[in-house]
Amino acid sequence: MGRLDDRSQERYFHGTRADLAPGDLIAAGYRSNYGSQKKANHVYLTATVDAAIWGAELAGGEGPGRIYIGEPTGPIEDDPNLTDKKFPGNPTKSCRSSYQVRVRGEDGGGGGPRVGGLQGGKADLGS
Repeated sequence: MGRLDDRSQERYFHGTRADLAPGDLIAAGYRSNYGSQKKANHVYLTATVDAAIWGAELAGGEGPGRIYIGEPTGPIEDDPNLTDKKFPGNPTKSCRSSYQVRVRGEDGGGGGPRVGGLQGGKADLGS
């Protein structure tokens, strides 16, 4: 499992349906958007907007999907559930942290999540 110690990556994204504000903290312990939807022990981030869109579209709950710019408050690592099993080489630039992630703002560019590309991604995730 690779650690992402190079903090030169400026932006990480988190996709959800939660209505958050700058300064809010995203913490582990909530139901996962994927698979069995058990309690997540990590907060999941990505360096690509497309992967964050998947997260927002797959998120449970009401309301529109949202993409937030997040700042990890502690160490992050490659997400082994995707990078080792589903997408070798980490093309989705997915990572996770057991630490909280601070919301820096909402990425509203592009008019919100696009629904079109989700079906192929869901098939790849085994949903």
